[in-house]
Amino acid sequence: MKEFLMFDTDRDGYCVDQCGKTMTVGELIELLSQYDEDTEIFYRNDNGYTYGRITEGRIDIHYIEDEDEE
Repeated sequence: MKEFLMFDTDRDGYCVDQCGKTMTVGELIELLSQYDEDTEIFYRNDNGYTYGRITEGRIDIHYIEDEDEE
């Protein structure tokens, strides 16, 4: 049997400020370290009606101006 990891996605807000606490890169690395490094990861959307893949080209870094920096 082949093992996959599925990240269930939810819509939590219309901007990141509305989403609440999310994992950090460190927390995600720690979580993923318990799985075999060849385990594939997918996004599961719409209660498993649609799926998405994770590729380097789909990872993007964004910046939000901190109010304290103004």
